[in-house]
Amino acid sequence: MTPERPGPVPSPAASPVPSATYRLQLQPDFRFEAAAAAVPYLASLGVSHLHLSPVLEAVPGSRHGYDVVDHARVRAELGGEEGLRALARTAREHGLGLVVDIVPNHMAMSPRHNRALWEVLREGPESPYARWFDIDWRAGGGQVLLPVLGAPVGEVLDDLRADGDVLRYHEHAFPLRDGTADLPLPQLLDAQWYRPVWWRLARTELNYRRFFSISELIGLRVEDPEVFEATHATVLRLLREGVVDGLRVDHPDGLADPGAYLARLHEATGGRWTVVEKILADGERLPAAWPVAGTTGYDALRHVDGLFTDPAGYGELLGRYRAFAAPQPDRGGDWAATVRRAAYRVLTHELATELDRLTRLAHRLCAASPQPAPRDRAPWALGTALRELLVRLEVYRPYTAAGAGEVVTGEAAAEARLAFTVPEEAGAVDVVRDLVLGRYGDGPDHEEFRARFAQTASALRAKSVEDTAFYRYVPLLSATEVGGNPGGPALDPEVFHAYCARVQRDWPATGTVVSTHDTKRSADVRAALAVLTECPARWADVLTEVTRAGEGAPDPQLAWAAWQTVFGLGPADGGRVRDALLKHVREAGLHTGWTERVASYEEAVEAFVAAGPCGAPGERVAELRKAVEPHVRANVLGTALVHLTMPGVPDLYQGTEHEYLALVDPDNRRPVDFPTAHPATGSDGESREHADGTGSAGGAGGAGGAGKTVVTRAALALRARRPGAFGGAATYEPVRAEGPAAEHCVAFARSGDVVTAVTRLSLRLAREGGWRGTTLPLPPGRWADTLAPGREFTGHARVEELFADTPVALLERVGDQ
Repeated sequence: MTPERPGPVPSPAASPVPSATYRLQLQPDFRFEAAAAAVPYLASLGVSHLHLSPVLEAVPGSRHGYDVVDHARVRAELGGEEGLRALARTAREHGLGLVVDIVPNHMAMSPRHNRALWEVLREGPESPYARWFDIDWRAGGGQVLLPVLGAPVGEVLDDLRADGDVLRYHEHAFPLRDGTADLPLPQLLDAQWYRPVWWRLARTELNYRRFFSISELIGLRVEDPEVFEATHATVLRLLREGVVDGLRVDHPDGLADPGAYLARLHEATGGRWTVVEKILADGERLPAAWPVAGTTGYDALRHVDGLFTDPAGYGELLGRYRAFAAPQPDRGGDWAATVRRAAYRVLTHELATELDRLTRLAHRLCAASPQPAPRDRAPWALGTALRELLVRLEVYRPYTAAGAGEVVTGEAAAEARLAFTVPEEAGAVDVVRDLVLGRYGDGPDHEEFRARFAQTASALRAKSVEDTAFYRYVPLLSATEVGGNPGGPALDPEVFHAYCARVQRDWPATGTVVSTHDTKRSADVRAALAVLTECPARWADVLTEVTRAGEGAPDPQLAWAAWQTVFGLGPADGGRVRDALLKHVREAGLHTGWTERVASYEEAVEAFVAAGPCGAPGERVAELRKAVEPHVRANVLGTALVHLTMPGVPDLYQGTEHEYLALVDPDNRRPVDFPTAHPATGSDGESREHADGTGSAGGAGGAGGAGKTVVTRAALALRARRPGAFGGAATYEPVRAEGPAAEHCVAFARSGDVVTAVTRLSLRLAREGGWRGTTLPLPPGRWADTLAPGREFTGHARVEELFADTPVALLERVGDQ
């Protein structure tokens, strides 16, 4: 039971572990009061908690809230603390709790809004706030480099001016050091604790840790107990007072010591339900020592998507892609080679300053080592060794020196040595690896090196894989998803069952997701794209037809991705497709980029999208999508039902209880038009049109039977009705179909009370002749179909009858047990 908590907001008498959460993206256009107005509807869905995007004070106008400027205040643009408390009261009245997203890794590099940063820039390293920020004062001549100028300082000097005790540059404002306001401008700039510079210098000269390669976000040192207290006081108070019930921790991999941070957070919260946004690589496990409920759920997404991807068909689709686009192996033709090349590029360009800082630290340690082995290592050799080891990491980062050997492997070190022409110079690889593994000491500088190596590794993995390789390797766009494995996206059902059993055993209260504010395509778009693995030849034929239409693309890889985008999205505003594909080519960085844009190429992309995928030739792709719509529907409903009933706590992203077709942000962060009155049944939701352009809410095909909203409501109601079937003490058992089409039915039982059954690879199933007498041996008892009241099954249910109207079934045990 939830312990009684003091405060003006009464706490519900419910388990502290949610049964299901619903993510809301708060922004100035969707404030706390708008969320409160949606509470009756959201409560009617059957979720137990609202999951709020960051609520603390952020840069004015921010559409996401991850650019925090003041941890002491709830964001005024959202309604302030009173608005949050009012939302909590309304939620409590309807039986709901609140989970909030917190951002411990960084703050906004916006001095005029960030008071703590303002004080550091004014007072320098002696400021009491200097310990907050991860700044290398030994670099940059003791000045914080601020990459804000539009050109080299000599070209924009006239745009810089002193205004009292403030230095102004267009919309930027910086504090002036005491006693410097009357100096001539060049001397005034030299006298500050910071140095405004051309923004392009950030790549190589920056001397503060940032979020990935985003210079507008400066790293925090929450490993310092004083910084932890200051930056968490308000959130902890809201937890104590019963306004908030649980936490989502953003990007723990950016922290110096995630395990120590989470232990401190666990103690400070009294063990409240907390999940972490940890992206687990294929085969990686969440550190068992972390005192959290689990991850936010991208590992679940990968396993659910893999169920509906045809392994044989994916192989053929890959071959068709290579024939169509002819990509070089390391530029989109081979997954591993593409990742490696992207990693080299990111580490030597976007993260060059991080690599340089790590190299300087390694050289300092080697030069001062009391042991002879690390000495006499040139900075260039140490930098090369660091680069060659970092690009070979297959997970985001190591967490402890003891476990680092499993991440920075001996095999990786052997490969890294090959980068050196002189064998004796290759010894730098062993020196760097031994530093990472803690073999040369545990002093403060050694700890700092290990932490910075890990932080750089996580930034490199995110930028090179998620933000680069995913946009270069495009045979199947649904596979290029956060936490995904595009090199092997299909999963055997037995692998999925093993994963679920492990989750139920080890992390039963972990989060699970299939769509989020960060997914590159919503689950329903990916479900449609997965059908292409069941008909690769038909897809190739359609591409041949539309290519013959003469609407030439700037390059064939972009063309393949563009045609898949409109297939997955379905009919949509061409502007959404254009914006998503412009982001696609900039992230890929093969022909244009965010900082080196090639206008002629981007204009060609826009023209191609308008005339091709969003023009008359696109109608041929729409015809194919319409022809396979029943199979898209099977994937959509199967994904939704598996997600809502598998082990873990499902998180529904806003609007996804209905058909939700969205592309990469900002497309997936548009406000949702919630109904003002909740329907008593799913019927109203099934027919409602969305203001965000996602179309019919129930959608998921034009066939009869239950739609996505009905499936969602039924599953959530069942979770609420039978919490024991899904909680920490629940069980998970595969239920294996029998007969000629058994591989096309995936089913599992939860605690002997609930059975989920879904259709897998339905297009291939249809080609092979249907179910042909396949049966599903149900556990003992009578089983009622929650999606079609009045239907019951016992014993060996004929799968064809089970899926007579809907390609999924959710059964509840009834009557005598």
